Amino acid sequence: MDKQRRRFLRYAAAGGLAYAFGRTPGTVQAQVAGTGGFGDYKALVCLFLFGGNDSWNMFVPTSTAEYNAYARSRGAGTSSSLAIDASALLPATTATPPANGVTYGFHPSMGDMRDLFNQGHAAVLANVGPLIRPTTKLQYQTPGHELPPQLFSHNDQQDQWHSLRGKAILKSGWGGRVADVLAAQTAGQQLSLNVSLSGQTFFQAGEQARPYVMGATGAAAFSAFSANALGAQRRAAFEAIAGASYGTVYERGFAGVQQRAVQYADRVNAALAGSRSFTALPDSGTTLSPLATQLRTVAKMISARGTLAMSRQVFFVSTGGFDTHDDQVADQPGLLGNVANSMKLFYDALAEMGMQDSVTLFTHSDFGRTLTSNGDGADHAWGGVQLVVGGAVRGATVYGQYPVLEIGNDLDVGGGRFIPTTSADQYAATLARWFGVSDAQLPTVAPSINNFAVRDLGFLA
Repeated sequence: MDKQRRRFLRYAAAGGLAYAFGRTPGTVQAQVAGTGGFGDYKALVCLFLFGGNDSWNMFVPTSTAEYNAYARSRGAGTSSSLAIDASALLPATTATPPANGVTYGFHPSMGDMRDLFNQGHAAVLANVGPLIRPTTKLQYQTPGHELPPQLFSHNDQQDQWHSLRGKAILKSGWGGRVADVLAAQTAGQQLSLNVSLSGQTFFQAGEQARPYVMGATGAAAFSAFSANALGAQRRAAFEAIAGASYGTVYERGFAGVQQRAVQYADRVNAALAGSRSFTALPDSGTTLSPLATQLRTVAKMISARGTLAMSRQVFFVSTGGFDTHDDQVADQPGLLGNVANSMKLFYDALAEMGMQDSVTLFTHSDFGRTLTSNGDGADHAWGGVQLVVGGAVRGATVYGQYPVLEIGNDLDVGGGRFIPTTSADQYAATLARWFGVSDAQLPTVAPSINNFAVRDLGFLA
């Protein structure tokens, strides 16, 4: 290896570019093309709750018969109870009278989400989860019926949510496939359609499109290119070497990644430097949670959409701690309170710049959790409740079939593990359709969608 190439690799490593193929928040893998086609702006923001959220405590039936079934199943009155006291639940006011007189309330730590829901800016999706086709309890128990593999496993079910792959072997996630099918309409954008603020994800990997991965507050700085004469010399040397002609595809590929890393970091950080500040998510004076910090940066990126010529963006943010096998009663209030508060602050920041109708924030999680207690928490399950927030959301409404939370009912496959009645494919297809994916392209994004009678769940205007 000649002297120049050794220097190239050394400067790349000094600037953080050695992570260009890695799985860290500083990773950069992006793709930009030529001209495009949307005349408006829309963004999807996926909030992943890592660990498996016990959503049966997040949104709880409050009508007498339904609450009593929930309380019995969750062990109310015992030392291992997971039940929330009925008097503590925050009443949810639905836009239309509830079906069969069933009413609901939010966890007592989720006042911000209750307010968004009651104001019509948030909706609840009931009993949603990965499915290949509609499934009854009898079918679940029948050998040969198609089920997502490795149910109740963290990694496998995260991959199911990210990719909607069913039993197929896929290398792309559904957010990445959205970027693939909208490539022609978004080709003029100066940044990838998919942007992660929480490391590389299967969700955003496309067959052709590549996500841009940045940190929670911006793109990684490259220390080799400091703001002095030496830094300028290093950058000039780097650009000369990275832009040179190389004889193998590996050298050309590596040099291209390095060039894009520096170019996109410059571009993103310049856009963020010129972005607006928000009263709801201030730049200083208030300590924000890591989740709220990620969402503040998303809001800033949205405010800089014109600078980067963006018409469509999918963002990924996350928070963890939801694997509540232990200490659930003690830990859940803080976990859910952070989610509700961060989502509300983000909505308020969108409203400050008049973009609330153009951005939809939605939750994913590994799976729901068992109704039964293991003594100190709940175990891995399947279907659960998800939240959708935004000005385009037809809010104050519960979509799908919220089950009677009774052990042994016709959806329970053991311990209060409920078969989903709404599929993750239907959830994704509804979001993708609003985003601009055509009906003909929906099966590319959500491969099992044709197995379900309803493609659009109706929660977005």
